[in-house]
Amino acid sequence: MTRARQRGRRAWLAVAVAAACVAAPLTAVAAPASGPAPVRAEAARAEAAGAEAAAACTTNAALGRPATASSTEGPFGAALAVDGEAGTRWSSLPADPQWIRVDLGSVQDLCRVELSWETAYGRDFRIEASDDGTTWRTLRTVTDGTGGAQGFDVVGTGRYVRITGTERGTGYGYSLWELRVLTDDGSSTPGDPIPGGGDLGPNVHVFGPDTPTSQVQAAVDAVYDQQESDQFGDGRHQFLFEPGTYPVHVNAGFHTSIAGLGTRPDDVNITGGVWADAEWFEGNATQNFWRSVENLAVTPSGGDMRWAVSQAAPMRRVHVKGNLMLHSSRYGWASGGYIADSVVDGQVRAWTQQQWYTRDSTLTGGWAGTLWNMVFSGVENAPPTSFPEPAVTTLATTGIIREKPYLYLDGEDYAVFVPSAREGTRGATWDGGTTSGTSIPLDEFYVTRPGDSAERINQALDQGLHLLLTPGIYETTGTIEVDRADTVVLGLGYATIVPTAGQTAMRVGDVDGVRIAGVLFDAGATESPSMLTVGTEGSTADHADDPVSLHDVFVRVGGAHVGRVDQAIVVNADDTIVDHIWSWRGDHGEGIGWDVNTADNGLVVNGDDVDGYGLFVEHYQEYNTLWNGERGRTIFYQNELPYDPPNQAAWNHDGIRGWAAYKVADHVTQHEAWGLGSYCVFTSDASITSDNGFEVPRTPGVRMHSLLTVSLGGVGTYEHVINGVGPRAAGTETVPAKVVSYP
Repeated sequence: MTRARQRGRRAWLAVAVAAACVAAPLTAVAAPASGPAPVRAEAARAEAAGAEAAAACTTNAALGRPATASSTEGPFGAALAVDGEAGTRWSSLPADPQWIRVDLGSVQDLCRVELSWETAYGRDFRIEASDDGTTWRTLRTVTDGTGGAQGFDVVGTGRYVRITGTERGTGYGYSLWELRVLTDDGSSTPGDPIPGGGDLGPNVHVFGPDTPTSQVQAAVDAVYDQQESDQFGDGRHQFLFEPGTYPVHVNAGFHTSIAGLGTRPDDVNITGGVWADAEWFEGNATQNFWRSVENLAVTPSGGDMRWAVSQAAPMRRVHVKGNLMLHSSRYGWASGGYIADSVVDGQVRAWTQQQWYTRDSTLTGGWAGTLWNMVFSGVENAPPTSFPEPAVTTLATTGIIREKPYLYLDGEDYAVFVPSAREGTRGATWDGGTTSGTSIPLDEFYVTRPGDSAERINQALDQGLHLLLTPGIYETTGTIEVDRADTVVLGLGYATIVPTAGQTAMRVGDVDGVRIAGVLFDAGATESPSMLTVGTEGSTADHADDPVSLHDVFVRVGGAHVGRVDQAIVVNADDTIVDHIWSWRGDHGEGIGWDVNTADNGLVVNGDDVDGYGLFVEHYQEYNTLWNGERGRTIFYQNELPYDPPNQAAWNHDGIRGWAAYKVADHVTQHEAWGLGSYCVFTSDASITSDNGFEVPRTPGVRMHSLLTVSLGGVGTYEHVINGVGPRAAGTETVPAKVVSYP
């Protein structure tokens, strides 16, 4: 996809913003007739592909088929929306939610859904498909719809198609003149090769230096209004800024990613600011999850950039030309975060942050504020180790690491830059030089769209394409299989994979160099063995020269809905790099309960020589992290034990009270870790005790540094920090119990 075509998207976006319809689909965007020859050629290829697809997508499979609805107002039944008559309509009762569905008679390849709304239209709705009328997949989520005639290209299959309205646009019900479901007329063959490249979809918002500032600001504000407090909603958004200067203020809400498209962070300068605060939660930032910023510079207009976040909110490859505040404007609590490959010219202030990990960066103005567990590795001008008081742990270098892949503009075209693995790192990769690595053009990626099945994604992978997951929800009934060495899977805007048939969501083969980055896995109601499995169980293949790496990989079990999994992330492959994860069994939201969102382990490491940097693992029902492999290394570990064991009897094993947060298996002879914290708040029964926060073999080759346990408000107890060593953590004063080193 070319930059010229994307400028067409920006022109469309300006109209969309004026109509307050930032999340509407991008359809019929004309390619420009002028520009460099490569741009014109790409535009012509895209136009031809679009014309071919449109020619094949002509059959209205809904015409005259049986239709039902959640309700009917007066004589306006569901069948009137699929009768082909423009003057008849279905109308619902004036309440939310409502739905209409049509039975196509058989499972068919779906390519487009067209809606003709009466005055009473749907503002927010989902287009869904099902093979059996029971299990539904979301093909498209629409927010801030404007009614009238709307058309949506979709990718997926199903016998049943349902429009589920979640918010009406008027005080009336939902009213459709016509629902058309278009399917392939047979002029294309399902086995035809899947093309690479293409449009990035409706929820990727791209701005250039020629975009009027007012339009950029209106677009980012509209998304923030939608996403500020929508913690478990379906909205997913990616902002991309082409090289240039932007005097705008970009607020980051839930499931929102902000990134520059330059080759270096300083190519894009946001001179208003990039901001994450917690006003939606009265200044408490402990739930400011699932947002990110990367590959740009921020020159904050007031001198301070605020990034008051907790888990799953990384800052990567950012140049802060001022101070960086990691706490909310009200100085409310925040519970942990992650910075990598960045430079902060001013001071970093973390006054109410409970824990934080900073890796391979430069803090020119230093760091202020230390509570429970601040960890630095490969950071220039980091504070020196002073654990236990203040609780700072600093390593001069990080170890074997690879930075996260990122989308950028390679001349006029999009490409993904894939940084090389490094060892003994210190400072940002780009500060004073260039980042080493390789560039992969976008046409070597399958650009997915919500509604894609695992089968289609696997077909693209089998062809040798990489994956670029555009923002949205991907409900799948099969496992996504990544079996080709050096494949890149890159998600934009917190693209979310939901396994709905009790399967592992994604499996990586025992091959070299795969990168999985920027993906959120959301467990389904039927228990899965895992969300992500890397490598083959029992394999001993050596990947040291080209390790597999995970970057910003997040798991959610419950919260948005009921979810169940046995072991969330399983690493079987040797030499894997785990670079920032949050594996979370939900403690709030929907589908929460000891017997509801069940999950044993958040991270299981079976491979040897696995390195973990910035591991956040919380609330699992047995060992939150279980490490079976040899020569493992962890720098920074943050954990909360499950809130909800009903009583002590329900949370014991083998004569031991509770389960350790971080367990190194008894047979392991070599392991080392720095900066580990575990916290408890047993809300169902405050008398529950965990004998140890951490358990490891008692052997010279296993060495643990800077460990602590915390009883939050005295709601629960740790008897010891590690292996019967360390003071008791209890009492309402919330004072950490610490062990400097073990043994």
